[in-house]
Amino acid sequence: MGRDNYEGDKYSHACPFARIMENGFAVRLVQFGIRTLNTHQVEQSDKFNVEIHQMKNLDLNRIPKFDNPLYISLDMDGFDPAFAPGVSHHEPGGLTSRQVINLIQIINLIQSIDSEIIGADIVEYNPNRDFQNMTAFLAAKMMKEILSKMI
Repeated sequence: MGRDNYEGDKYSHACPFARIMENGFAVRLVQFGIRTLNTHQVEQSDKFNVEIHQMKNLDLNRIPKFDNPLYISLDMDGFDPAFAPGVSHHEPGGLTSRQVINLIQIINLIQSIDSEIIGADIVEYNPNRDFQNMTAFLAAKMMKEILSKMI
């Protein structure tokens, strides 16, 4: 879920979902591939009723249906560092590129025929830590997959 504040800053890169949820900019937040949660993050998730699908028991066959409109935010450090070394926070045990492609495709398949993905972003790419542009190419591939579901 993220934090209420990070190092005293409520508008830090670690806090956007708290601001989104507390201001009612989204009615539902679902997160996939979470590997670590501290006590504060659990409290935040409970406070905003965030649905978390942790890596330790991730089952892509149990992906929930989403109401319209749908916005996808893909955090590159959700990938295992073997697939995305160009991030600031390496945490082993993350998502594979195939799992994320499948997730994007599954989300689109379980939506109704009139579903609408209204936007997307890709965050947490750090080119200073990338190796042979692996993460840049992966991010481009993921955006292509998302955009193909939007058109």
